[in-house]
This record gives sequence, structure tokens and C-alpha cells, in this order.
Amino acid sequence: MTALTLARPDDLDRLLPMVLAREGERRQIIDEAALSAALMPLLEGSPHGAAYLIGPPRAPIGYVLLSFGWSVAAGGLVGRIEALHVRRAVRGRGLGAEVLASLPRALAGAGLMSLDVAVARENERARALFGRRHFVALDDEVVMRRALGPSRRDR
Repeated sequence: MTALTLARPDDLDRLLPMVLAREGERRQIIDEAALSAALMPLLEGSPHGAAYLIGPPRAPIGYVLLSFGWSVAAGGLVGRIEALHVRRAVRGRGLGAEVLASLPRALAGAGLMSLDVAVARENERARALFGRRHFVALDDEVVMRRALGPSRRDR
């Protein structure tokens, strides 16, 4: 089973390059300083989320970013997988499936009632991976967002 290690502040130098690589694969332009500032609270133990390193802590092969919230409908604490990334060189070996087998067990043990993930409709590979791990599409919901932070765009 692939190890998951809760990332700490001294792991930023290992985590940040992987997050930047993922965003580059998605053709996203990211401000490294802003990304670092967004990751640091997770590494410092924020109750709003967590970052896990996949594989050996000194030489991780991926990461999982989670956010936490409260849902009356779900009956309490809920989580959302913000990102699950495995380095390109080691993809296709079942590591993502292993993470999705162990992570829900660990989070349920910590009191989470549900775990969500948003997957692009056209990303059939990711949808199949999550589906094999018992994530189900909520066909009756559409995720909608209004940005409130400094980068919001009022129209």
C-alpha cells in the first residue's frame, strides 16, 4: 500500500514543484507566491484542509489536497478532494486507486461523513478511477461558484 504522509511546513519545497507541474499540465498560469501562500496554512495544520504526500516523505511521487467543511445535509464534517496528483513518470501503476482506497478510511476514522471530488465531464479516465472507488456522480446537482476573493470578477 502506498504511504500517505500529512505534509508539514518543511515539506513545501517538495510539494510546491509538484503542484506547479500539475497546473502546468493543465495549462494554468499560476503565481508561485500566491500558490505558496495558499498551501502554507494547510501545511501548518489549518482546520480547513490538509495536504498529504504520496509515497516516501523525502521523495514523494504525488500529493492529495483536501478542503473541509460542514454539511447539515451530510450530517457533519465533509471533505473535498481539491487535487490528486501522481508524477507523470509513475502514473498508470494503480497509485491513485491505492490512495482512493486508503484515504476515505482514514478520513472516516477522523469523523468525516462524506468525501467529494469535482471531475471535468470530459476527463473520462479520472471519472472511471473515482467511479471504481465508489464515488458517484450527483446528477441532480450542478456546481456553481461566485468568487469572493481579491481575484473575483464582478460583471
